[in-house]
Amino acid sequence: MPRSNRPRRPRDRPGAAPDEPVDLGRALFGGLRVETKHGRDYNVQSVGATSAVKEYVCPGCSLAVTPSTPHIVAWRADGLFGEADDLAARRHWHTHCWRIS
Repeated sequence: MPRSNRPRRPRDRPGAAPDEPVDLGRALFGGLRVETKHGRDYNVQSVGATSAVKEYVCPGCSLAVTPSTPHIVAWRADGLFGEADDLAARRHWHTHCWRIS
């Protein structure tokens, strides 16, 4: 007899918390989030393939992040010289390189 892939329990369980509303902008363009790496906080934002129009050098592997490649933009969230200086120092990373750094 073939296996059934249908869920056996009902989707709306009594007592379950209601789902949070979906932020369409974050789903489409990637939201800004804060991640901690090596004891420092970084602002991290995903860049989709359609938004990536320039070529950058990934600081993780020193290879090119080519146009139309989805990638990550990261900059310090706790810099000493202010937010404008931190934004100027942002770097474009391959997603994989950022995860393993």
